[in-house]
Amino acid sequence: MKKYRYSSLKRIILLNMIFVPVIPFILSIGIGYYYFISSLENSAITAMSKIVEDHKQMIESFLEERRSDLEFLLYAYSLEELKNPDKLKGIFESLQKKSSAFVDLGVFDENGVHIAYEGPFNLSGRIYKNESWFIEVLKNGYFISDIFLGFRKVPHFIISVSKEFQGQKWIIRSTIDTYTFTNIVKSVRIGKTGESYILNSEGIFQTERRSGGNLMDKDVDFSKYLTSINSINTFIENDSKGDKYLYTTIWMKDKKWLLVVRQEKADAFKALRSASYLIILISIIGGAFIIGQAFYLTGRIVKKFHTTDTEKVELQDQLIRASRLAEIGEMAAGFAHEINNPLQIIKSEQSLIEIIFSDLKKNNNLQKAKELSEIEDSLSQIGLQIGRCAKITQAILKFARLSEPVFQDMDLKQFIPEISGMIAKKARVNGIEIQQSIKGNTPNIYGDPGQLQQVLLNLLNNAIDAVVERHGAKGGEIIIEAGLNSDGKVELSVKDNGSGINPENQKKVFSPFFTTKPVGKGTGLGLSVCYGIINNMGGVMEFTSEKNLGTTFTINFPIRQ
Repeated sequence: MKKYRYSSLKRIILLNMIFVPVIPFILSIGIGYYYFISSLENSAITAMSKIVEDHKQMIESFLEERRSDLEFLLYAYSLEELKNPDKLKGIFESLQKKSSAFVDLGVFDENGVHIAYEGPFNLSGRIYKNESWFIEVLKNGYFISDIFLGFRKVPHFIISVSKEFQGQKWIIRSTIDTYTFTNIVKSVRIGKTGESYILNSEGIFQTERRSGGNLMDKDVDFSKYLTSINSINTFIENDSKGDKYLYTTIWMKDKKWLLVVRQEKADAFKALRSASYLIILISIIGGAFIIGQAFYLTGRIVKKFHTTDTEKVELQDQLIRASRLAEIGEMAAGFAHEINNPLQIIKSEQSLIEIIFSDLKKNNNLQKAKELSEIEDSLSQIGLQIGRCAKITQAILKFARLSEPVFQDMDLKQFIPEISGMIAKKARVNGIEIQQSIKGNTPNIYGDPGQLQQVLLNLLNNAIDAVVERHGAKGGEIIIEAGLNSDGKVELSVKDNGSGINPENQKKVFSPFFTTKPVGKGTGLGLSVCYGIINNMGGVMEFTSEKNLGTTFTINFPIRQ
């Protein structure tokens, strides 16, 4: 029944110790994980948006600088100078020194005729009046084209600007090196898979894409980019190959070009994934620690309950034995009292016989004989043994007498031999030699003789048991010493060469009901009571002990003033 009760108790405690901390632990981990992951996602998206915005500004700055370079030529040189081949060559060389992105330089009249050209192609004299770029530059004053083939049948784009002079318009146009421009756009490096590219409003690649996408090809995923045309747009989407990407897009060049920056989701959220693994690891370790601690503490608690219950049962048994010993003590006191009455009668009769023998001797009514001498010796022995019995019964009555403590001066030089005499017979039977060393200058102490007798008898009986346990019936020794110590106090000690006290038990020596003796041999009350008695007398009781070497109990009393 008890085993089932402990198992049920262990289950209840274990479940509570697991679930009570685990629930808030899981909640805190979950909430922390949610906000932490959200923070990392927002940080990654914000960083991507910042990169796109900065990259857009860099690309637009590049195009604006090239446009400014061409506008400078319009206002720095006359049309005649620009039409001169040698002069135009020098101007183009200066332009290339400023930026190697310029591939060629051409001059056009308002009819679209290519009146001057410097570059790798033979384009002079060609007419462009019907070309879209020519129409746009006449209309707006400048134009940046999409990628197109043109007369040269090579993908390229141009920047052109126009100027009106004396009622006549003329135009400067330059081809921008597609490779240089593509490298500027592709210069974004984000992780291992980050890339950037430009599409026009129809989804045609204006720059090459590192992961695949040639100039003037159609991007099959273009429709996915059109969720917003007003601001930076960030989203996660699968591409045509099924790979998941984090996209960030922004329109530029009056919403004619779309700058796209993308990165594989796994690469973009690599830190997030690492953090997730770390949080999972922490959760597993934390959960294992909680469960491990729960099992450990539950075992400790249940063991403590079991120990407490066991001690409770032992305490009840000790109380029963103590009650029985108290009853035996009362009975012993009654026996001693009853025995004392016939002893007194025997003593009186022995005294009467001695008086009669004395009278008969005086009247010469008895003749001297050997038998008469033996009778006298027997009478003397009877008197001696009656005295011993009387002392024993008086000591028992004195020890058992329940009364208020009566404090008085006590001379240890007389008190100690009297007490040691009470257990001398028991010591001799067990082969133990009791030695006494009481200094002549030992002052009187102030206390209750009956209580001090109880203390000394308990210490001496414990010493005898310890000596017998180690030595058996031979080789035991108990030393009783008394005298002044260096602190000016009266020191009384009882030293034995017995089995000693285990170190783990020494802290519990003065605890009530603690005993190392077998069941039925001790109550565990003796030393606890002795400690209280000495404390009430104003003294201090201490001990030192070593296993298999012996134990010394020391009592220090204040000197009676």
